[in-house]
Amino acid sequence: MVTDMAISVLVTRTLRSDRPVSVLVEFPRDTRLGPILPGPAIELGSMAFEFDEEYAAVVSAADAEIFAPETLPADPLPDL
Repeated sequence: MVTDMAISVLVTRTLRSDRPVSVLVEFPRDTRLGPILPGPAIELGSMAFEFDEEYAAVVSAADAEIFAPETLPADPLPDL
């Protein structure tokens, strides 16, 4: 989970990944998530985390928000 303050790695149950049960580790928000490794996976600290390929764009966008905000598209609904 990425917020404006931190990056939290959540622990879930094997068959119920939609409900976190605890926080494994937290990193400051200015921690770079990429580059995305084959798998897809990312390395945070000394740990590697695999994730579904459909979330690769989200991981890249989270990095861009902090390290290259000028590359993000304009918000299509800025009043919401």
